[in-house]
Amino acid sequence: MKNKLFLYTAFLATAFTSCDLERLPYDKYTEESIMADKEAAMNILLNGAYGQLRDWSDVMHRVGEYAGDNIMIRGTSTDAFYSFISYKHIPDNYRLNTFWNNSYKIISQTSDLMKLIPAENDPKINQKLGEAYYLRGTMYFYLCRAYGRPYAQSPQTNLGVPIVNGVPEDLNNMQLPDRSTVETTYRQAINDLRTAESLMNEDRTAAYATKYAAQAMLSRIYMYMSGTWENPNTVYADSSIYYANQVIESGKYKMLPRETFMKSNTLAPDDPSQTETIFAVKRVSSEFSGFDHYYGIGGMYATIDGMGWGEMYASHKYLTLLNKNGKGKDARSAFISPQYTLDEKGKKTPAFRFVVPTYEKNAKVSGYKYVQASLLEEGGNLYAVYKENIDDKETEFKSKLTLVNAEDQTYSVIYEIDKKEYVGEKDYLMLLNRVYPMFYITKCSLQDGESHLHSPIISRLAEMYLNLAECYAKKGDYGNALVNLNMVRERSLPGMGYTSLNATDAPERIEEERQLEMAFEADRSYDVYRNGGTLTRHYPGPHGSLDEYPASHPRVVQYIPQEQINAYNSIGCVLTQNPD
Repeated sequence: MKNKLFLYTAFLATAFTSCDLERLPYDKYTEESIMADKEAAMNILLNGAYGQLRDWSDVMHRVGEYAGDNIMIRGTSTDAFYSFISYKHIPDNYRLNTFWNNSYKIISQTSDLMKLIPAENDPKINQKLGEAYYLRGTMYFYLCRAYGRPYAQSPQTNLGVPIVNGVPEDLNNMQLPDRSTVETTYRQAINDLRTAESLMNEDRTAAYATKYAAQAMLSRIYMYMSGTWENPNTVYADSSIYYANQVIESGKYKMLPRETFMKSNTLAPDDPSQTETIFAVKRVSSEFSGFDHYYGIGGMYATIDGMGWGEMYASHKYLTLLNKNGKGKDARSAFISPQYTLDEKGKKTPAFRFVVPTYEKNAKVSGYKYVQASLLEEGGNLYAVYKENIDDKETEFKSKLTLVNAEDQTYSVIYEIDKKEYVGEKDYLMLLNRVYPMFYITKCSLQDGESHLHSPIISRLAEMYLNLAECYAKKGDYGNALVNLNMVRERSLPGMGYTSLNATDAPERIEEERQLEMAFEADRSYDVYRNGGTLTRHYPGPHGSLDEYPASHPRVVQYIPQEQINAYNSIGCVLTQNPD
């Protein structure tokens, strides 16, 4: 039975990639033929696992990013991804089932590779084994952060995911384990990644796992284990610091210069000028169909060259943070592309835009909306002119603007509906999708100049500095925290590095910098919850903008896919569901 399982895994892998070993029908592979050319056979198994990352990374991005506060969507959707945005989780979410299946296929294929070919004195064999361990450990971590509660919340009792390292040998009497604890699942991931670190020895591009990719992932995992700001775990903080420094001190990676960073989305992970990416799921044009340009990650964030739906935009909360130090000054503004209207002469129309609450008839706040007003100069004053529906009648208002910041062109205005003061920006009239200004996100598009070609980044050097900043701060070492925080901050905001950090301001400053830097890389919601925070999305959109989600909320984790629970039930095993 074991040989049959190995042959089946090898057959699955050939469906995803070409390789040097001749493709034979699955029933022609034998353990002897695989052992005759172990390196080629391992390429088949490994390339199959890498191939699974393509679909895996799509859902991984959506479940991590859509549940955060960097984005908003133009309206509700029947697509399963909307449950990530709305926090109205559904157990039969097909996207989560894809994520689960892809993860466990990678776990199964890499596990069978490990069983078939143990570590030996051949560096090439060990490198490939190390890549397998990296992929398996990474899958367990990503599964656990989606389906298991934050590590700071009783990891010894809260449930993670099942530890199933390879397909069981006896398929006729198969007994699959229930979910392990969060602590056990993290330990599995750590052990795999440490093994990966010890085995890998080749200096490969960021399209493949390396020793440094394993160290970068270990730094992240230990940071997830480092407790909250109020109750830090300094032992795990030290471990995160150690592994981040291993990556940095290797000298292999360099922070991209500001100008290159601002167009880093156009660079493939193995482009010679891409010095910052440690590991990414490489996508290439030949395997990126027209379908991908619409339904892939970037296609939801923008329409480029006529491709993509362009239905999700940067949130007002993220834009406010991005412009906190001056509109357009932050290098990360390069990944946001406002869509302006043009008149018949191709010129923009000046406008004033601000965000206000919406109200029910009893004057209770019901949400938030954008007001996009035209501008009127009169008597040396500037006015915002806008219309509101009052008692089913459209009424026009003219409200005087008061300058707040001339450089940023921000003004305050008294909103005539509630007579309260709000700050907005003098800008230009923007295109609306339904009622929302279209702030396109391009960070997940334009690789090699193609509309939505994108290689999702798993680890990069900037994260290592941010990990150091957070973990040093949790240890009370604000000097080192400051140095590492400014390594990231001053690239995007030259001359605007912080001069000090202390126990009072460090959490907010470090979290803000992490949100700015790591936006649209699928980490935001997890970053809020692992530190015991509360996710608030008090900005325009259909997402339930008055709702708040503390780290203790049951919906901060996803349901186990019902299809997986049913599959367990069909063979008499139990897979415990997350509570509602």
